Amino acid sequence: MVWFVLACVFPAFLVSVLVTGLMRRLSPRWGLIDQPAARKVHKSPTPLGGGIGIWCGVVLPLAAAQAVAGWLASRDPLPAWFPAELAPHLAGVSYRAGQLWGIIAGGTLLSVMGLLDDLRNLPWQPRLGVQFLVALGLVLGGGLRATLFLPAPWIGAGLSVLWILVLINSFNVLDNMDGLSSGIALVASVLFAVVMLGMTSEPRWLVGGVLLVLAGSLAGFLCHNWSPARIFMGDTGSYFIGLLMATMTILGTFYDSASGSRHVILAPLCILAVPLYDFTSVILIRLAQGRSPFRPDKCHFSHRLVELGLKPKHAVMTVHLATLTTGLGALLLYQVRGWTGASIVFALIACLLGIIAILEMAASRKARLEEPREPGSPSSAEC
Repeated sequence: MVWFVLACVFPAFLVSVLVTGLMRRLSPRWGLIDQPAARKVHKSPTPLGGGIGIWCGVVLPLAAAQAVAGWLASRDPLPAWFPAELAPHLAGVSYRAGQLWGIIAGGTLLSVMGLLDDLRNLPWQPRLGVQFLVALGLVLGGGLRATLFLPAPWIGAGLSVLWILVLINSFNVLDNMDGLSSGIALVASVLFAVVMLGMTSEPRWLVGGVLLVLAGSLAGFLCHNWSPARIFMGDTGSYFIGLLMATMTILGTFYDSASGSRHVILAPLCILAVPLYDFTSVILIRLAQGRSPFRPDKCHFSHRLVELGLKPKHAVMTVHLATLTTGLGALLLYQVRGWTGASIVFALIACLLGIIAILEMAASRKARLEEPREPGSPSSAEC
């Protein structure tokens, strides 16, 4: 297992850290620069395009792995160095290759659109339209559909499309502080990989491997993006991360027939509870106040922590730890039997989200009383 983790993580890390470092030099020449603004935390112009490093860190190692798997499948007998426990899964890799590269193609399309948005600031309508078409294509054309034990297949298909759209935009709006979105994605991808490889009766090698590759790529990018960030991922990276995270959680089978515990299908909601809460609460606040849900502001949990007096770096670490806490609850789901134990796990996560809500309300009140409004930024009352 250790060699498998290293084989997935290290090449992705190496490619990502090198390509991201290269993009730090090339992005300013291409006009990929994020300028400071009232709604943003950074104070100096910072290169965008780090998402290209993340994309390369995922796609290039997966392409190499696909080539090696194809070569091994043609060998009889297999080389002595190849682990015997993986031999039965080579056929499955070839069978799933079309579906996996369909996902990569969809993610690449979104990354290209994100790159154009980073350059030209595209309106939200065409961006959402392309996201919807990609999600619909993967669900209807690619057979990517969540199994939710529901009698009507169309319900699962509709929820799968919604899940993909929500995660794409969740990781996009979370990209508001150095290392925040990429760090949350790193925590989530590692936890999902643990579930796929260590919590079920039989490891899900393909999905677990892709998640580990994503984790390695994110770790390489974070070497450049940790506070103070020298480069941002931009929409190029956040769209790709969101799609990959959404599709892998659908493609992966969280339910284990050996245990018969259906409550484990809610593990993704536990791991992603904090980013989903932040995304949902901010969207609802904007809609309730008659503002566009796609208008950026400083109403996120990370911004609230800064208003309470934390430094941005410490606020980011707090959100990371909150995500890790709810994610450990997802691992605990596999250790309890029946809905009684699962309900306790869900109650713990609900309590943590309640603490976050209290902190947000306290920060909002503090900001209204003490801080003057910056020109062009939303007032505390709007948040």
